[in-house]
Amino acid sequence: MRKMKQFVSLAITAAMAVGMMSAAAYADGAFYLGASGPLTGPAANYGTAVVNGAQIAVDEINEAGGINGFQIEYKSEDDELDSEKSINAYNALKDWGMQILLGPTTTGCALAVAEKTKADNMFELTPSGSGDDVTKNDNVFRVCFSDSNQGMRSAQYIGEHKLATKVGAIYDSSDAYSAGIEASFEAAAGDYGIEVAVKGAFTADSNTDFSSQLQQCADAGVELIFLPIYYTQAGTILTQATMMGLDVQFFGCDGLDGMLDMENFEKSLAEGVMLLTPFAADADDELTQSFVSKYQEAYGVTPNQFAADAYDGVYAIKAAAEQANLTPDMAVSDMCEALKKAMTEIEVAGLTGETIIWSADGEPNKDPKAVVIQDGAYVSMQ
Repeated sequence: MRKMKQFVSLAITAAMAVGMMSAAAYADGAFYLGASGPLTGPAANYGTAVVNGAQIAVDEINEAGGINGFQIEYKSEDDELDSEKSINAYNALKDWGMQILLGPTTTGCALAVAEKTKADNMFELTPSGSGDDVTKNDNVFRVCFSDSNQGMRSAQYIGEHKLATKVGAIYDSSDAYSAGIEASFEAAAGDYGIEVAVKGAFTADSNTDFSSQLQQCADAGVELIFLPIYYTQAGTILTQATMMGLDVQFFGCDGLDGMLDMENFEKSLAEGVMLLTPFAADADDELTQSFVSKYQEAYGVTPNQFAADAYDGVYAIKAAAEQANLTPDMAVSDMCEALKKAMTEIEVAGLTGETIIWSADGEPNKDPKAVVIQDGAYVSMQ
Protein backbone atom coordinates (compact mmCIF):
# COMPACT_ATOMS: atom_id res chain seq x y z
CA MET A 1 0.00 0.00 0.00
CA ARG A 2 2.88 2.38 0.81
CA LYS A 3 4.37 1.75 -2.65
CA MET A 4 0.99 2.50 -4.24
CA LYS A 5 0.71 5.77 -2.28
CA GLN A 6 4.24 6.69 -3.31
CA PHE A 7 3.40 5.95 -6.95
CA VAL A 8 0.22 8.03 -6.83
CA SER A 9 2.09 10.86 -5.15
CA LEU A 10 4.80 10.80 -7.82
CA ALA A 11 2.19 10.75 -10.59
CA ILE A 12 0.37 13.75 -9.12
CA THR A 13 3.66 15.60 -8.70
CA ALA A 14 4.62 14.87 -12.30
CA ALA A 15 1.22 16.02 -13.58
CA MET A 16 1.47 19.23 -11.56
CA ALA A 17 4.96 19.83 -12.95
CA VAL A 18 3.74 19.42 -16.52
CA GLY A 19 0.82 21.71 -15.83
CA MET A 20 3.07 24.34 -14.29
CA MET A 21 5.47 24.07 -17.26
CA SER A 22 2.61 24.45 -19.72
CA ALA A 23 1.17 27.43 -17.90
CA ALA A 24 4.58 29.08 -17.74
CA ALA A 25 5.37 28.31 -21.35
CA TYR A 26 2.15 29.76 -22.73
CA ALA A 27 1.75 32.64 -20.31
CA ASP A 28 3.11 34.94 -23.02
CA GLY A 29 0.23 33.92 -25.30
CA ALA A 30 2.31 32.50 -28.13
CA PHE A 31 2.20 29.37 -30.24
CA TYR A 32 5.31 27.21 -29.75
CA LEU A 33 6.54 25.82 -33.06
CA GLY A 34 9.49 23.42 -33.11
CA ALA A 35 11.63 22.34 -36.07
CA SER A 36 14.20 19.58 -36.36
CA GLY A 37 16.65 18.44 -39.00
CA PRO A 38 20.34 17.92 -39.74
CA LEU A 39 22.04 21.26 -38.99
CA THR A 40 25.47 19.63 -38.98
CA GLY A 41 26.91 16.65 -40.82
CA PRO A 42 26.50 15.34 -44.39
CA ALA A 43 22.92 16.59 -44.90
CA ALA A 44 23.26 19.96 -43.18
CA ASN A 45 22.26 21.81 -46.35
CA TYR A 46 18.80 20.26 -46.04
CA GLY A 47 18.19 20.96 -42.38
CA THR A 48 19.68 24.45 -42.48
CA ALA A 49 17.49 25.35 -45.45
CA VAL A 50 14.38 24.12 -43.62
CA VAL A 51 15.19 26.08 -40.47
CA ASN A 52 15.98 29.23 -42.44
CA GLY A 53 12.97 29.00 -44.73
CA ALA A 54 10.65 28.54 -41.77
CA GLN A 55 12.25 31.47 -39.97
CA ILE A 56 11.40 33.82 -42.82
CA ALA A 57 7.77 32.68 -42.72
CA VAL A 58 7.61 33.02 -38.93
CA ASP A 59 9.03 36.54 -39.10
CA GLU A 60 6.53 37.55 -41.79
CA ILE A 61 3.58 36.12 -39.89
CA ASN A 62 4.60 37.69 -36.58
CA GLU A 63 5.13 41.06 -38.24
CA ALA A 64 1.66 40.82 -39.78
CA GLY A 65 0.02 40.13 -36.41
CA GLY A 66 0.62 36.43 -35.85
CA ILE A 67 -1.89 33.59 -35.90
CA ASN A 68 -5.33 34.54 -34.60
CA GLY A 69 -3.65 37.50 -32.95
CA PHE A 70 -0.96 35.40 -31.23
CA GLN A 71 2.75 35.44 -32.02
CA ILE A 72 4.83 32.36 -32.90
CA GLU A 73 7.76 31.29 -30.76
CA TYR A 74 10.11 29.25 -32.92
CA LYS A 75 12.99 26.94 -32.01
CA SER A 76 15.04 24.37 -33.93
CA GLU A 77 17.12 21.36 -32.89
CA ASP A 78 19.85 19.45 -34.74
CA ASP A 79 19.23 15.71 -35.33
CA GLU A 80 22.46 15.18 -37.32
CA LEU A 81 20.60 12.87 -39.77
CA ASP A 82 20.52 10.25 -37.01
CA SER A 83 17.28 8.53 -35.98
CA GLU A 84 18.20 8.24 -32.31
CA LYS A 85 19.33 11.84 -32.14
CA SER A 86 16.11 12.91 -33.83
CA ILE A 87 14.22 11.54 -30.85
CA ASN A 88 16.55 13.45 -28.53
CA ALA A 89 15.82 16.60 -30.56
CA TYR A 90 12.10 15.96 -30.29
CA ASN A 91 12.31 15.51 -26.52
CA ALA A 92 14.34 18.70 -26.18
CA LEU A 93 11.70 20.63 -28.11
CA LYS A 94 8.96 19.12 -25.96
CA ASP A 95 10.80 20.23 -22.83
CA TRP A 96 10.95 23.73 -24.32
CA GLY A 97 7.16 23.68 -24.74
CA MET A 98 6.61 22.73 -28.38
CA GLN A 99 2.96 22.37 -29.42
CA ILE A 100 3.42 21.73 -33.15
CA LEU A 101 6.35 20.09 -34.94
CA LEU A 102 7.62 21.27 -38.31
CA GLY A 103 9.80 18.31 -39.16
CA PRO A 104 11.81 16.23 -39.15
CA THR A 105 13.55 17.12 -42.38
CA THR A 106 14.53 13.65 -43.63
CA THR A 107 12.67 10.37 -44.05
CA GLY A 108 14.61 8.22 -41.57
CA CYS A 109 14.30 10.75 -38.77
CA ALA A 110 10.67 11.46 -39.62
CA LEU A 111 9.88 7.75 -39.32
CA ALA A 112 11.62 7.59 -35.94
CA VAL A 113 9.83 10.60 -34.52
CA ALA A 114 6.39 9.72 -35.94
CA GLU A 115 5.76 7.16 -33.20
CA LYS A 116 6.59 9.77 -30.57
CA THR A 117 4.22 12.36 -31.99
CA LYS A 118 1.55 9.68 -32.31
CA ALA A 119 1.90 8.76 -28.62
CA ASP A 120 1.69 12.44 -27.67
CA ASN A 121 -0.99 13.15 -30.29
CA MET A 122 1.03 16.15 -31.41
CA PHE A 123 0.44 17.61 -34.87
CA GLU A 124 3.43 17.00 -37.15
CA LEU A 125 4.03 18.57 -40.54
CA THR A 126 7.25 17.46 -42.21
CA PRO A 127 8.47 19.77 -44.96
CA SER A 128 10.55 17.13 -46.71
CA GLY A 129 10.23 13.69 -45.10
CA SER A 130 9.21 11.92 -48.30
CA GLY A 131 9.08 8.23 -47.34
CA ASP A 132 5.69 6.70 -48.04
CA ASP A 133 5.29 5.47 -44.45
CA VAL A 134 6.07 8.85 -42.88
CA THR A 135 2.39 9.85 -43.01
CA LYS A 136 0.94 6.50 -41.94
CA ASN A 137 -0.24 8.03 -38.64
CA ASP A 138 -3.17 10.42 -38.98
CA ASN A 139 -1.43 13.22 -37.07
CA VAL A 140 1.36 13.50 -39.67
CA PHE A 141 1.12 15.58 -42.85
CA ARG A 142 3.79 16.63 -45.33
CA VAL A 143 4.55 19.44 -47.78
CA CYS A 144 6.80 17.54 -50.21
CA PHE A 145 5.90 14.75 -52.60
CA SER A 146 6.10 11.18 -51.30
CA ASP A 147 8.84 8.87 -52.58
CA SER A 148 6.41 6.86 -54.69
CA ASN A 149 5.04 10.08 -56.16
CA GLN A 150 8.54 11.37 -56.93
CA GLY A 151 9.55 8.13 -58.63
CA MET A 152 6.40 7.97 -60.73
CA ARG A 153 6.54 11.67 -61.60
CA SER A 154 10.20 11.36 -62.62
CA ALA A 155 9.39 8.51 -65.01
CA GLN A 156 6.48 10.52 -66.34
CA TYR A 157 8.61 13.63 -66.93
CA ILE A 158 11.47 11.73 -68.59
CA GLY A 159 9.07 9.80 -70.81
CA GLU A 160 6.74 12.65 -71.79
CA HIS A 161 9.66 14.97 -72.55
CA LYS A 162 11.43 12.20 -74.49
CA LEU A 163 14.66 12.61 -72.53
CA ALA A 164 15.59 8.92 -72.78
CA THR A 165 14.23 5.45 -73.46
CA LYS A 166 17.08 3.46 -71.91
CA VAL A 167 18.18 4.48 -68.42
CA GLY A 168 20.31 3.28 -65.54
CA ALA A 169 19.52 3.88 -61.88
CA ILE A 170 22.16 4.34 -59.17
CA TYR A 171 20.59 4.25 -55.73
CA ASP A 172 21.23 3.48 -52.05
CA SER A 173 19.48 0.20 -51.27
CA SER A 174 20.13 0.71 -47.55
CA ASP A 175 18.23 4.02 -47.45
CA ALA A 176 14.43 4.12 -47.34
CA TYR A 177 14.25 7.37 -49.29
CA SER A 178 16.49 6.25 -52.14
CA ALA A 179 15.21 2.68 -52.43
CA GLY A 180 11.59 3.83 -52.28
CA ILE A 181 11.96 6.30 -55.14
CA GLU A 182 13.89 3.81 -57.28
CA ALA A 183 11.22 1.16 -56.80
CA SER A 184 8.38 3.46 -57.80
CA PHE A 185 10.38 4.80 -60.75
CA GLU A 186 11.07 1.30 -62.00
CA ALA A 187 7.43 0.31 -61.57
CA ALA A 188 6.24 3.29 -63.63
CA ALA A 189 9.02 3.37 -66.23
CA GLY A 190 7.41 0.90 -68.64
CA ASP A 191 4.24 2.99 -68.80
CA TYR A 192 6.29 5.80 -70.33
CA GLY A 193 8.38 3.75 -72.76
CA ILE A 194 11.45 3.59 -70.52
CA GLU A 195 13.70 0.55 -70.08
CA VAL A 196 15.64 0.43 -66.79
CA ALA A 197 18.70 -1.35 -68.17
CA VAL A 198 20.94 -1.02 -65.09
CA LYS A 199 20.12 -1.10 -61.40
CA GLY A 200 23.32 0.00 -59.69
CA ALA A 201 22.69 -0.40 -55.99
CA PHE A 202 25.08 0.67 -53.23
CA THR A 203 24.81 0.87 -49.45
CA ALA A 204 25.90 3.24 -46.72
CA ASP A 205 29.04 1.11 -46.37
CA SER A 206 29.96 1.44 -50.06
CA ASN A 207 29.07 5.00 -50.98
CA THR A 208 32.42 6.44 -52.05
CA ASP A 209 33.33 4.49 -55.19
CA PHE A 210 30.72 4.29 -57.95
CA SER A 211 33.02 3.27 -60.79
CA SER A 212 31.42 -0.18 -61.07
CA GLN A 213 27.87 1.19 -61.37
CA LEU A 214 28.98 3.85 -63.84
CA GLN A 215 30.81 1.29 -65.96
CA GLN A 216 27.69 -0.89 -66.06
CA CYS A 217 25.75 2.10 -67.36
CA ALA A 218 28.41 2.80 -69.98
CA ASP A 219 28.47 -0.85 -71.12
CA ALA A 220 24.66 -0.93 -71.39
CA GLY A 221 24.60 2.24 -73.48
CA VAL A 222 22.12 4.08 -71.28
CA GLU A 223 21.11 7.57 -72.35
CA LEU A 224 20.34 8.83 -68.85
CA ILE A 225 21.24 7.90 -65.27
CA PHE A 226 18.52 8.33 -62.66
CA LEU A 227 19.89 9.39 -59.25
CA PRO A 228 17.28 9.13 -56.46
CA ILE A 229 19.97 9.88 -53.86
CA TYR A 230 21.34 12.66 -51.65
CA TYR A 231 23.56 15.37 -53.03
CA THR A 232 26.73 14.20 -51.28
CA GLN A 233 26.81 10.90 -53.16
CA ALA A 234 25.63 12.60 -56.35
CA GLY A 235 28.60 14.94 -56.23
CA THR A 236 30.95 11.98 -56.05
CA ILE A 237 29.17 10.22 -58.93
CA LEU A 238 29.40 13.29 -61.16
CA THR A 239 33.08 13.67 -60.35
CA GLN A 240 33.83 10.02 -61.15
CA ALA A 241 31.68 10.07 -64.30
CA THR A 242 33.66 13.05 -65.59
CA MET A 243 36.94 11.28 -64.84
CA MET A 244 35.71 8.25 -66.81
CA GLY A 245 34.66 10.43 -69.73
CA LEU A 246 31.08 9.18 -69.47
CA ASP A 247 28.82 11.32 -71.64
CA VAL A 248 25.30 10.78 -70.31
CA GLN A 249 22.42 12.80 -68.88
CA PHE A 250 21.66 12.78 -65.14
CA PHE A 251 18.22 13.20 -63.59
CA GLY A 252 17.42 13.25 -59.88
CA CYS A 253 14.83 14.21 -57.30
CA ASP A 254 14.75 16.55 -54.31
CA GLY A 255 17.75 14.85 -52.72
CA LEU A 256 20.02 16.48 -55.30
CA ASP A 257 18.88 19.94 -54.24
CA GLY A 258 21.73 21.42 -52.21
CA MET A 259 24.52 19.99 -54.36
CA LEU A 260 25.53 23.42 -55.64
CA ASP A 261 26.12 24.59 -52.07
CA MET A 262 28.54 21.78 -51.19
CA GLU A 263 31.88 23.01 -49.96
CA ASN A 264 34.70 22.56 -52.50
CA PHE A 265 32.34 21.14 -55.15
CA GLU A 266 33.15 22.15 -58.71
CA LYS A 267 29.80 23.38 -59.98
CA SER A 268 30.71 22.84 -63.61
CA LEU A 269 30.49 19.09 -62.96
CA ALA A 270 26.75 19.48 -62.45
CA GLU A 271 26.15 21.31 -65.73
CA GLY A 272 23.05 19.88 -67.39
CA VAL A 273 21.90 17.84 -64.38
CA MET A 274 18.11 17.81 -64.15
CA LEU A 275 15.98 17.29 -61.07
CA LEU A 276 12.32 17.11 -60.23
CA THR A 277 11.43 19.84 -57.78
CA PRO A 278 8.35 21.79 -56.68
CA PHE A 279 10.35 25.03 -56.47
CA ALA A 280 12.43 27.06 -58.89
CA ALA A 281 14.23 30.10 -57.48
CA ASP A 282 14.28 31.82 -60.88
CA ALA A 283 10.48 31.87 -61.19
CA ASP A 284 9.22 35.37 -61.87
CA ASP A 285 6.10 35.41 -59.67
CA GLU A 286 6.02 37.98 -56.87
CA LEU A 287 5.95 35.48 -53.99
CA THR A 288 9.02 33.59 -55.20
CA GLN A 289 11.02 36.72 -55.92
CA SER A 290 10.17 38.20 -52.51
CA PHE A 291 11.17 34.99 -50.74
CA VAL A 292 14.40 34.60 -52.71
CA SER A 293 15.35 38.22 -52.03
CA LYS A 294 14.73 37.93 -48.29
CA TYR A 295 16.56 34.60 -48.10
CA GLN A 296 19.60 35.87 -49.98
CA GLU A 297 19.73 38.99 -47.84
CA ALA A 298 19.47 37.02 -44.60
CA TYR A 299 21.67 34.02 -45.41
CA GLY A 300 23.81 34.96 -48.40
CA VAL A 301 22.73 32.04 -50.63
CA THR A 302 19.88 31.19 -52.97
CA PRO A 303 17.16 29.09 -51.29
CA ASN A 304 16.49 25.53 -52.41
CA GLN A 305 13.25 23.58 -52.34
CA PHE A 306 13.79 22.50 -48.73
CA ALA A 307 13.64 26.13 -47.67
CA ALA A 308 10.55 26.64 -49.83
CA ASP A 309 8.85 23.52 -48.41
CA ALA A 310 9.42 24.79 -44.88
CA TYR A 311 8.14 28.27 -45.76
CA ASP A 312 4.96 26.78 -47.21
CA GLY A 313 4.71 24.48 -44.20
CA VAL A 314 4.59 27.37 -41.74
CA TYR A 315 1.92 29.11 -43.80
CA ALA A 316 -0.06 25.86 -43.99
CA ILE A 317 0.04 25.64 -40.19
CA LYS A 318 -1.11 29.26 -39.99
CA ALA A 319 -4.00 28.64 -42.40
CA ALA A 320 -5.09 25.49 -40.56
CA ALA A 321 -4.78 27.15 -37.15
CA GLU A 322 -6.94 30.03 -38.30
CA GLN A 323 -9.46 27.67 -39.89
CA ALA A 324 -9.68 25.81 -36.57
CA ASN A 325 -9.66 28.99 -34.40
CA LEU A 326 -6.73 27.69 -32.34
CA THR A 327 -5.49 29.47 -29.25
CA PRO A 328 -2.15 28.81 -27.51
CA ASP A 329 -3.78 27.67 -24.27
CA MET A 330 -5.31 24.59 -25.90
CA ALA A 331 -3.96 21.17 -24.95
CA VAL A 332 -1.51 19.72 -27.48
CA SER A 333 -3.85 16.80 -28.23
CA ASP A 334 -6.87 19.07 -28.75
CA MET A 335 -4.78 21.28 -31.00
CA CYS A 336 -3.74 18.24 -33.02
CA GLU A 337 -7.30 17.03 -33.52
CA ALA A 338 -8.39 20.47 -34.70
CA LEU A 339 -5.46 20.82 -37.09
CA LYS A 340 -5.97 17.37 -38.63
CA LYS A 341 -9.48 18.36 -39.68
CA ALA A 342 -8.54 21.87 -40.74
CA MET A 343 -5.69 20.71 -42.99
CA THR A 344 -8.22 19.04 -45.30
CA GLU A 345 -10.23 22.25 -45.53
CA ILE A 346 -7.54 24.79 -46.44
CA GLU A 347 -5.93 25.85 -49.69
CA VAL A 348 -2.46 27.41 -49.70
CA ALA A 349 -0.98 29.48 -52.51
CA GLY A 350 2.68 28.70 -51.90
CA LEU A 351 6.17 28.65 -53.28
CA THR A 352 5.97 24.95 -54.09
CA GLY A 353 2.54 25.03 -55.67
CA GLU A 354 0.17 27.71 -56.90
CA THR A 355 -2.58 25.79 -55.16
CA ILE A 356 -1.79 23.22 -52.46
CA ILE A 357 -4.48 21.14 -50.79
CA TRP A 358 -4.18 18.16 -48.47
CA SER A 359 -6.07 14.91 -48.14
CA ALA A 360 -6.82 13.22 -44.83
CA ASP A 361 -3.93 10.80 -45.39
CA GLY A 362 -1.51 13.72 -45.06
CA GLU A 363 -0.56 13.99 -48.71
CA PRO A 364 -0.34 17.27 -50.63
CA ASN A 365 -1.79 17.75 -54.09
CA LYS A 366 0.20 20.14 -56.30
CA ASP A 367 1.96 20.20 -59.65
CA PRO A 368 5.61 19.13 -59.96
CA LYS A 369 8.28 21.18 -61.69
CA ALA A 370 11.72 20.38 -63.05
CA VAL A 371 14.92 22.41 -63.16
CA VAL A 372 18.23 22.02 -64.95
CA ILE A 373 21.58 23.26 -63.68
CA GLN A 374 23.05 25.82 -66.02
CA ASP A 375 26.09 27.99 -65.28
CA GLY A 376 26.01 27.02 -61.62
CA ALA A 377 22.33 27.84 -61.05
CA TYR A 378 18.95 26.13 -61.18
CA VAL A 379 16.91 27.11 -64.25
CA SER A 380 13.26 26.19 -64.75
CA MET A 381 12.41 23.60 -67.38
CA GLN A 382 9.18 23.59 -69.32
